[in-house]
Amino acid sequence: MAETSSLITGVAQRYAGSLFDLALETKSVAEVEKDLGQFEALINGSADLKRLVKSPVFSSGDQVKAVSAILAKAKIGGLVGNFLRVVAQNRRLFAVPAMIQSFRQIASAQRGEVTADVTSAHALTAAQQTELKATLKSVAGKDVTINVTVDPSILGGLIVKLGSRQIDTSLRTKLVSLKLALKEVG
Repeated sequence: MAETSSLITGVAQRYAGSLFDLALETKSVAEVEKDLGQFEALINGSADLKRLVKSPVFSSGDQVKAVSAILAKAKIGGLVGNFLRVVAQNRRLFAVPAMIQSFRQIASAQRGEVTADVTSAHALTAAQQTELKATLKSVAGKDVTINVTVDPSILGGLIVKLGSRQIDTSLRTKLVSLKLALKEVG
């Protein structure tokens, strides 16, 4: 499993690096990032598209046709449209979510930002996100972009991953720690 994950990461980083170089050359990094985000939202919003991306059953031709139709309907063209068609043709659609994440990391690093992955029990308001960004900026010393994921199973609090650091203030983790402490006592 770890080998598969590192294989996907390696493929994703190479493709994302190439796309970033092209976007930088054409001065369209922000546009590419927006279009990739739009495609990512399409993947997350459709079980059928998720299956097309993940499944090795579909032929390269079928993937290219399907992706082309989706891109036309979503009005995603230019560099991202061509990129996704090439990815489909090369049978690398399974790595597109990781490619999008890698592209964001490269673009953030280019802008002098760091990215924090935040998991919360409920959606954060704009004010909460702004306050969190300011707090993380004081810790990191750089501008921070946050990717917020909602996971109700953490019950409350936040899990923040900033670089190699992870800060877990979730209620679930606190309850598990308390349970372990009580087992040791009794």
